[in-house]
Amino acid sequence: MIFTIEINGQAVTARRGETIFSVLSRTGISVPTLCHLAGFTPTGACRMCVVEVEGKPELVTSCSHQVEEWMKIRTHSPRVMKARKTIVELLLANHPDDCLYCDRAGSCELQYLASELNIKERRYRTRNPSIRIDRDCVSIERDPAKCILCGRCIRVCDEIMGMSAIGIVGRGSKSSIGTSYNKGLNIQACVKCGQCIMVCPTAALKEKSSYNSVIDALNNKDLFPVVQISPGVQGSLAEDLGIKGGRDLQNLLGTALRKMGFRQVFDTSASADLMILDISHQLVRDIKDKKKMPLFTSCCPSWVKFIEEYKPELKEHLFAGKSPMLTTGSWIKDHYAGQMNIEREKIFSVAVMPCTSKKHEIAAGKEKDLHTIDAVLTTRELIRMIRLFGIDFSSLEPENTELGFGIRGSSGRLSGIAGGETEAVIRTFYSEMTGQEMVPGKINELRGLKNRKEVKIKIGRTAYTFASVSGLAAARQLLEEIETGKSEFLMVEVMACPFGCINGGGQRMGTDEKALKSRMKALYDADEEEMIKVAHKNPSILEFIESIR
Repeated sequence: MIFTIEINGQAVTARRGETIFSVLSRTGISVPTLCHLAGFTPTGACRMCVVEVEGKPELVTSCSHQVEEWMKIRTHSPRVMKARKTIVELLLANHPDDCLYCDRAGSCELQYLASELNIKERRYRTRNPSIRIDRDCVSIERDPAKCILCGRCIRVCDEIMGMSAIGIVGRGSKSSIGTSYNKGLNIQACVKCGQCIMVCPTAALKEKSSYNSVIDALNNKDLFPVVQISPGVQGSLAEDLGIKGGRDLQNLLGTALRKMGFRQVFDTSASADLMILDISHQLVRDIKDKKKMPLFTSCCPSWVKFIEEYKPELKEHLFAGKSPMLTTGSWIKDHYAGQMNIEREKIFSVAVMPCTSKKHEIAAGKEKDLHTIDAVLTTRELIRMIRLFGIDFSSLEPENTELGFGIRGSSGRLSGIAGGETEAVIRTFYSEMTGQEMVPGKINELRGLKNRKEVKIKIGRTAYTFASVSGLAAARQLLEEIETGKSEFLMVEVMACPFGCINGGGQRMGTDEKALKSRMKALYDADEEEMIKVAHKNPSILEFIESIR
C-alpha cells in the first residue's frame, strides 16, 4: 500500500512496511547512525537516528520504526539535534582522548559525528579503569576502551560468519563487548577474517600491524626487500588514491613500490594460475580414483582454520596445495634468491593482501618451520605507507611488474572474487577432460554479488555440479546439505569474507555495494581483455612445472 507522509514540511510517498530510515534514505535525507548495517534487522541500539514524529511524546528511532499513514516527521528539529548531541557527548565521556595518534583518525565515525554536531568540549567525565588491549591474536587487535557498544561486530560475526567469537559481557553500565572468560581473540572461535574490523565505527578493532617492521626492512641496507601484490588489492587502492579507471594500476603500483625501496615487485596472480591448474589435476585424479567428493578449496586461511577447528573430519577433502601467497613466497625464497645470488635469509619477503587472516597464515607457517613470508600488509597498511612516502600516482609512469613465474593470466586474477576461482578451475578442468577449450569461458551463474552460487556443467557425457559460497554462515548451511545428502558437488569454493577477497577484512574502510561492484567489474574486465584466459595455457607456469620435475 502506498500513501503520503510529511517529512520536514514536504509530502513524500511511502510504502507500508518501510522504516522511516529507509524512506529518508530513498528521498535523499541523511540521519546519523552508529549501529545500522544495511541488510541486517535494525536494533535502534545507538539512538543516533532518532526523529520527531508529531503526536508521539518520545523521539523514535527511524531505523526500527515503520512509517504510518499521515505521519509528520521532523529529522533535524532542535529537540532532535539536542538528543543526538547528548548521545555523542555521553559516548565521548567514556572514550580515550588519543585522536591525534589513533589509527582511525580522519575515518572514525564517532569523531565525524562530534565534528558534525559541533562538539567542542567534554561536558561529561567518567573515571574509567585501565582496560587491557587484546594483542594476543596474530591478526586482530581489540581495544575495549574505544568500543561504543554499537554491536555491529557481534552481528557480523554471528550472522555472516556464524562464529560468535565475541558478544555482550556484563549488564547495565558494566556492559562491554568481549570474549568468553575474557580470554582474548587468540583462543576464541575467531577465524581471523577481519570482518568485524570492517564494520567497527571506531578503532576498537583493527589489524595487528606489520607496518613498522616493513618500514625498518626498507631502511635496512643488509636486507633485500621484495613484495608480492594480490589481485584483490588493486580496486580498493584505486578508490582510496583517486586513480581513474583505465590506467594500468598494476604497473603503476610496481613503480610506487620501487620508489618506496622494494627491490622487486611480484604478482600473486601467477601463483593463482598454478593453484588452479593443480586443483584441476586433482579433480581428474579424484574422479579416476572414485574418491568421495567434494573437493574444497583451501586458499582462504579463515576457511582452513574453520575446518581444522570445527570440521576436522573434512580435512581430507581440502585441496592440499599451498595458497598462491605461500607459493609465491616459496618461489621467491627458494628460486629467485638463487637466480639473483642472494642469501635466502637476506630476502625480506612482504605480501600485500586484502585479508587479515593471511597474517595468521604466515604465523601458522612459521610454527611449522615454513618461513617464506616475513610480513603481510593489508590494503589499509599499504595505503598508509604510500602516503608516508609521499607517492603521487598522478605523476607516475608505469613500469613492468616482475611476475615471478613470468606471465600472469586472467584466470588467477579471478580468484579475488567469490566464484571466480571456480570459473577458472572449470575452464581448465573442461580442457583436461575433453581435450577442447570451453566456449564461451564466461560462466554467468558464478558471477555477481551473491553469497552462494551453483552451476552444473556437462563435460563429455557427465554433468558436474560446482558451488561457490562466501561467508562462513552460508558455508555451514552448505556443509549440512552435503552431510545429509541433500546436495552433491564435485568442487566447492569457500571464501570466508562475503563476496570474496574484494570484500576482505583488510580492505579500505567504508566499502559499500557500489565499491564492490566496481572492484568486481575491474577483474572481469581484465578477464575480457587478457590474452591468456586459462591456467593451462600460461607458458611460464608450464615451464616452471617442467623445471621442478
